[in-house]
Amino acid sequence: MTERPTVVIVEDERQLADLYAEWLADEYEVRTAYRAADAREVIDEDVEVLLLDRRLPTASGDEILKEVRDRGIDCQVAMVTAVDPDFDIIDMGFDDYVIKPIERQDLRDLVTQLLTRGLYNDEVREYFALVSKRANLEAAKPPSELADDDRYQELTEEIADLERRLDDIVDQLEDEDFSVVLRTLQRTGNPRQTGTGDS
Repeated sequence: MTERPTVVIVEDERQLADLYAEWLADEYEVRTAYRAADAREVIDEDVEVLLLDRRLPTASGDEILKEVRDRGIDCQVAMVTAVDPDFDIIDMGFDDYVIKPIERQDLRDLVTQLLTRGLYNDEVREYFALVSKRANLEAAKPPSELADDDRYQELTEEIADLERRLDDIVDQLEDEDFSVVLRTLQRTGNPRQTGTGDS
């Protein structure tokens, strides 16, 4: 029997965390944490996907994310939050950013996509993370504010540079390999953003 992937949900609203866990429990080993201290206890090398709220009572989700990356835990991280994205997300080490509320199927699709991305090499994973940041900023900020921000300009340049490098890789693929990659990218390349919430 194949071991099921481990997903950690860090969410201080217990009912919401338990609901997310219920939505995922049929396919994944799910651990929940309602506080930062609990999160530190349940996040380890076995975790493949971390769903992390930014607002927690004793420490921010941003702090937990930094600790996870500092510990070298190589899991896919999605911030699932009601905090509208600002330019500070550019420097954060997450793989996707989703605005609550999120529906059951969207959450399940998100976890599937993150697991798929976790199989890619570092450059492809970085590309998806950067594209998610750009899409979220473009949804949250007016074009004039984006145009005036140096961090956003650097982000777009970094994405363009990665695209050029990935294009070179794609050019070397056989036709059948390319079709497989293209189908996978189409399934996983759309940054997810749903409605807004209050928590």
